[in-house]
Amino acid sequence: MAKLLAFFCLFSYIIVLSLCSVSAAIDDNQDQQVYVVYMGALPSSEVYTPMSDHMNILQGITGESSNEGRLLRSYKRSFNGFAARLTQSERERIASELKPSIFFLDKEGVVSVFPNKNLQLQTTTSWDFMGLKKGKATNRNLAVESNTIIGVIDAGITPESESFSDKGFGPPPQKWKGVCSGGKNFTCNNKLIGARDYTSEGSRDTVGHGTHTASTIAGNAIQDASFYGLGNGTMRGGVPASRIVSYKVCTWLGCSSDSILAAFDDAIADGVDIISISVNMGYPSPFEEDPVAIGSFHAIAKGILTVNSAGNNGPEPKTLESVAPWILTVAASNTNRAFLTKVVLGNGKTLVVRLKKPVFDDLYYLVFVSLNPFLNMKQGKSVNTFGLNGTMYPLVYGKSAVNSSACSVESAEKCEEGCLQESLVKGKVVVCNSTDSYEALANGAVAGLSLNRTPNVAFVTSFPLSALSQEDLNSLVSYIKSESSPLATVLRTEESFSQLAPVVAAFSSRGPNTIATDILKPDISAPGVEILAAFSPEVSPSSSVYDTRRVKYSVLSGTSMSCPHVTGVAAYIRTFHPQWSPSMIKSAIMTTAWPMNASETGFVSTEFAYGAGHVDPISATNPGLVYDLTKADYTAFLCGMKYNATTVKLISGEAVTCIGETAPRNLNYPSMSAKLSGSKSFFTVIFKRTVTNVGTQNSIYKSKIVLNHGSKLNVKVFPSALVFKKVNEKQSFTVIVTGSALDSKLLLSANLIWSDGTHNVRSPIVVYKTLIPLSEFSEASVMKKYGLKPDAETLDIANTAARQKSAKLLIYWGDPREKICEAVDHIPLSSLGGLEWMIMGSVSNHIVNNVACPVTIVKSHH
Repeated sequence: MAKLLAFFCLFSYIIVLSLCSVSAAIDDNQDQQVYVVYMGALPSSEVYTPMSDHMNILQGITGESSNEGRLLRSYKRSFNGFAARLTQSERERIASELKPSIFFLDKEGVVSVFPNKNLQLQTTTSWDFMGLKKGKATNRNLAVESNTIIGVIDAGITPESESFSDKGFGPPPQKWKGVCSGGKNFTCNNKLIGARDYTSEGSRDTVGHGTHTASTIAGNAIQDASFYGLGNGTMRGGVPASRIVSYKVCTWLGCSSDSILAAFDDAIADGVDIISISVNMGYPSPFEEDPVAIGSFHAIAKGILTVNSAGNNGPEPKTLESVAPWILTVAASNTNRAFLTKVVLGNGKTLVVRLKKPVFDDLYYLVFVSLNPFLNMKQGKSVNTFGLNGTMYPLVYGKSAVNSSACSVESAEKCEEGCLQESLVKGKVVVCNSTDSYEALANGAVAGLSLNRTPNVAFVTSFPLSALSQEDLNSLVSYIKSESSPLATVLRTEESFSQLAPVVAAFSSRGPNTIATDILKPDISAPGVEILAAFSPEVSPSSSVYDTRRVKYSVLSGTSMSCPHVTGVAAYIRTFHPQWSPSMIKSAIMTTAWPMNASETGFVSTEFAYGAGHVDPISATNPGLVYDLTKADYTAFLCGMKYNATTVKLISGEAVTCIGETAPRNLNYPSMSAKLSGSKSFFTVIFKRTVTNVGTQNSIYKSKIVLNHGSKLNVKVFPSALVFKKVNEKQSFTVIVTGSALDSKLLLSANLIWSDGTHNVRSPIVVYKTLIPLSEFSEASVMKKYGLKPDAETLDIANTAARQKSAKLLIYWGDPREKICEAVDHIPLSSLGGLEWMIMGSVSNHIVNNVACPVTIVKSHH
């Protein structure tokens, strides 16, 4: 986690489902509307009475002795607030007069007042959340959409799924040149028009991942889809009239580089229009060693956009895996829905929504970053469809059920394999101080309570299970110790809705870009948390050997889920602008994005988490201006990266003479980023860009600068206005950024907005500096500064790296030394070498815990 720079006790923010249960209403006799008055966390004081406070607030604002008919609902169990009928002036008085004091943030006060809205709980799709509604609510060019072919490079597909039925589809587009070679018992149709297998298993999806991503992109509309009742509604893809082609490169064993390159090769030749690939290397790789970067370069040369997941190794910085500028890289964010699993203890306490006061960098985070509705929830996170009918069962801590003949108490505490004694576990709820409770299940436990190392994300479980924060787990252990016969039960998962989204998920990999350091990555964020989509019946939804269930639809989380959302958006844009280049489509997505926030603070809460922002499908169809790029531009960029002709050929496949090179920061990219080195107090950075008018003729765009993170930037744009006489006309401009006091732990950023009164073309501007060098990091005092324990082994590793430029260490997920990656920069070969790391994960790109994480300190590639 990023370290916090200042200490303010702030209110935590959350709105849950009950906020949506009060219908919007207008009083017939007065201009009153239902508003939700949100007051943050419940005060810690035992004498505080929420409902009395709410009544007093209303009486003070309205001047009425009786609030009958005014107060509709008090929120007093999990957070503080109420719903009431208010006039506009009363709403404004509450919002302005009763704000919590900056200096007394423990005092009860109003955090926000917003109009009540009817949320449509029956929908199960994230597409509605993004504004891409179903049916006639969204304008569609169905003729072009039906002629659009999406290539999905993944783990195969389930051809029988209703999501891929060809009912109502005509024959494949004439441009289609591919085949259906899915293997035995695999049939294509006019929706799923092709399949290729590179694994010798056949194209059928045995993982579930490929079916899920494909249906998210272009699955048919399926009514009453749910996961055991959760998320019930109409499920559909972003472009349901489009055709799908499956390229299977992954199995449970992994996704080989050669298979990926072969899939790109075939997809380009087959005539696909867009490629979606939710597969990553596991660590940032040089372009010439990255099969996705190489394959996608060839794709863009043929006019095919590649959309790729950012990776699931966040929130530490420099964990982003998809770094090439010709790829559209997607981070993962939440929607207004979350899955929560309550744990009820024998003393009547329910672990569901306890709030704590976080600390943030400055007051900016009070208003914006802390609005993450899931950031500080103390609840069980899982997708648990098993019911214990409220029955209380004996509660036992793993260390108290140790199989002493085989394991230590410490191993039993974590419920490691073979370490629990069956007679002490069977028929009980077992608490494991780790992320794995399946050993408890194997020994007859009725339910498990484990540690959640992936905050704000719920994963499907194979038996009654709730994953708790470390704080709640500690409270649970204290309860067990304080009771002679502790009891607990795990309830079925519930849905909770909040309007406080989108926020980047903690697991989503962060920048900065470690390969092309002047290219901002990720590019965009999209829904990737708890996404319901089609699934394969070949595997259980929990991927556990103990789980015998088979389902048509399931819930998954990861940047693997956000990637297909943006693929669908890109395809949607292309249906209106089939002549646009891949870079124009990418630009439209980035420059029309919603501004947003991340679930962390400091370095990883910035544009390094979300890029340009959250994708807005409707606005992206009419961006006004776009930043265009060609294959020649990307080649000049590679030359500007100081790649030699041999290396450029490895990427592009063609012999290149680097005559006209482009400085990486001057690539005509929709965002602007510069990494600075050295210790100079003042800096000047120059960006050069060219935009193409795709809006209207005779238009004038004026520039505006909005400062974002940090206020020590001075940004000038020359010229300050762009005049376009005709459509497709190009105009160039220069951005000069000056500033001082650049902190290695927090970037400086701003937004450049070009506006003609109708279109707002927004580009993030980011300036950051080199992180702490490895030579300094080998000092214990520096390690302590970054929150790391300077144990002998870690210090030895850093010193060895500084001395020999090469060292290796095997650690485990959650080990504090994993954070070493947060602070160490890639250093030039002439210096000390850098640190690279890799999380070994499953082919499905899920968050994987308790697996070996090789960390290798190696020579940098640059």
